[in-house]
Amino acid sequence: MAAMNPFIFRPGNSILHCLDTRCKFFMVCMMSLALLKAGFITCFICLGILIFFLKQIRLRVGETLKQLRYFILLLVFILLTRALTIPGDPIVSLHGMTISAQGIYQGSLIALRFFLVMVTGLIFSATTRPASLKNAAQWYLKPIPLVPEKRMAIMISLALRFLPLILQQAQETRNAIHSRCGNLQKNPVKRFIRLTLPLLKKAFLSADHLTLAMESRCYCEDRTEPEFDPSGKEAIFIIASLGFWVFTLI
Repeated sequence: MAAMNPFIFRPGNSILHCLDTRCKFFMVCMMSLALLKAGFITCFICLGILIFFLKQIRLRVGETLKQLRYFILLLVFILLTRALTIPGDPIVSLHGMTISAQGIYQGSLIALRFFLVMVTGLIFSATTRPASLKNAAQWYLKPIPLVPEKRMAIMISLALRFLPLILQQAQETRNAIHSRCGNLQKNPVKRFIRLTLPLLKKAFLSADHLTLAMESRCYCEDRTEPEFDPSGKEAIFIIASLGFWVFTLI
């Protein structure tokens, strides 16, 4: 299952596995904010850092790129759209469509930013247990007035837990369609419907089963929460995240 799903938690003893979830949550937020204004130099520095952490948690870069191939196709589409719509110095002109140098520059930068945010979330998901994520979200939401932090935290945790499950079910549905030669269908609308309807049915059934399981176990919001277990290295990573954010602003 891990080979099909890049966002599932992978047990390990790396530095990121041992970090407090609150610290990792803070690092992801700072990294995402920094990438909003990052240029190519900062993005490539961030890419090197992420590749280092991918090696630390024993995720193969080539295999990870293969698992993200559909997302990469979306980034290529964004790049081409920017290249064709942003005016500037023309590079290629064909049938009234012009690809500009400024469009390629901006499209490449935006696609690289989205890719880095995706890889950051992938590393966070691969090194964080869903239960600890729920506790961290609750800890951050608790000081906010008029916000039911326990309910919001369980909603965030379940949403993130269902994402890899939906991806797994999509792969299973796709394999079932291919085994029945459904990939030979030339009509893209029919192919989309054949994939989407069974996937939605599975997703709703999984949600119903989860609701029944929680009710049968008398789940309630008022429960004893497990304590956090910091590794002692959180301060170093927090300072490094703030330093990277300041470097991006400068």
